[in-house]
Amino acid sequence: MSSSPPEAKPLRCPICRKAAVEAYRPFCSKRCANIDLARWFTGSYAVAGREEDEGDNATSADQRRPPGDDDDEG
Repeated sequence: MSSSPPEAKPLRCPICRKAAVEAYRPFCSKRCANIDLARWFTGSYAVAGREEDEGDNATSADQRRPPGDDDDEG
C-alpha cells in the first residue's frame, strides 16, 4: 500500500479570497498586495504589544552618567 502526502488546500488571497499566484504569494495580484501594504501603513493592522510603564524606557542624563562624572566641577 503506497501512501502519498495529503493534498494541500489551495492558498487563498487574504484580501479577495481568489487563488493565490506564486509571483505575489500569498496574494493573487499586485493590487491585493498593495491594498494589504496600505492597511499596514495607515494603521488598520497592528501588532499587539504590552503596555510599558513610563520609567521603563525613559532614562535621564543623570542615570546614563557614571558616578562621580560631573560636568559642573572645573
